[in-house]
Order: sequence, then structure tokens, then C-alpha cells
Amino acid sequence: MHIAIAGNIGSGKTTLTKMLAKHYGWTPRFEPVDHNPYLDDFYADMERWSFNLQVYFLNKRFKEVVEISKSSEYIIQDRTIFEDARIFAPNLHEMGMMSDRDFQNYTDLFDLMMSLVKLPDLMIYIRSTIPNIVSQIQKRGREFEKSIRIDYLQGLNNRYEEWIASYAGPLIIVDGDTTKFESNPEDFSRVTDKIDSQLFGLFS
Repeated sequence: MHIAIAGNIGSGKTTLTKMLAKHYGWTPRFEPVDHNPYLDDFYADMERWSFNLQVYFLNKRFKEVVEISKSSEYIIQDRTIFEDARIFAPNLHEMGMMSDRDFQNYTDLFDLMMSLVKLPDLMIYIRSTIPNIVSQIQKRGREFEKSIRIDYLQGLNNRYEEWIASYAGPLIIVDGDTTKFESNPEDFSRVTDKIDSQLFGLFS
């Protein structure tokens, strides 16, 4: 079983992944941030390093998807391969931070990979506004995130909404502004109730 959590930078994906993994006894898969050799360079010069960063993520994520498809465990994944290709790469291309040639190359590679994998059994999307996202980013205090531009975050948010509006698989949407699952047990229970209904309900 493959459960995935999607959402903008700072929306609470990792926190919710950890909480759900503990609650259900699922195996968590976290986004490869801490050991990413391109991330610091990317935030310092997005145009120069955008293609390298996105191919790195695509490679790591595709490897994960293949491993998950072969596993008999319940696996919950922090961010998905679809977000890299449908959100981050197109946003960089639109901002002029990735060339047409690199974007086409990247898209062709992603389309080939997608012919070999299927959608998660459940997608959980954390919807957050920009002020909430900025507050969360500031709170966790990662040095390399201090230079993130507001227009970059807004572009990502717009693309997330477009992607989710046409998403074809099983989906739960969590309001990240009002659902404080980290600090409010009742809010967390509301999230798990939705998951129970989707995955284990009578008509699921």
C-alpha cells in the first residue's frame, strides 16, 4: 500500500508523515533534503542549477517509486515524483529559470518513467496559503531556505492547485492553515478519520 503526502515547501508534509507513520505503524519515506548535493547551489543560483536539481530529485523519486511498488509494506511517502514534474520543474521553466531545451529533456524523461509506475493508493494534499507557508519556513530555520523568493512560493502554490484540481486518483485534502495536526489531537483525529474512511471504510 502506497500513501503519499503532497504540499508546498513548509506546508507540514514531513511532520504529518512522521505522525501518520507512528499512528498506523507504516514505513515512512522522507524527502532527500539533508544530503542533496545541489540544494545550496540551487537556492544561490536557481537558473544555473535548476536542471541538475530536478534531475537529481527525479532520479531519487523514481528509485523510491520502484522500491515501493515491490514492497508488501504500508509505505507513507513525504512528497511524490508527480510534484517534481508537475509543480517544481514547470514553475522553474515558467520563471525563466530552466531553458526550453532542458525542460523538454526533463519532461520526456518523466513521461517515460510514468509509463512504468502507477498512482499512489491514497494522496493526501496539505493546502496552505503563502503567509502560513512563510511562517512555517521561518519557524524551522533552515539556512538554505532563507533566500526563497515569495514569487517562487506563490508560483508553486498556483501549480499545486491546478494539479490537484485534475488529480485522477484517491485524494484527501487537508487545510494546513486551520488544521493544526501537530499541536491539536482533535485536528489530527479528523485527518486519520478521513484516511480510515478512504483506506479501510466499508465501501473503499
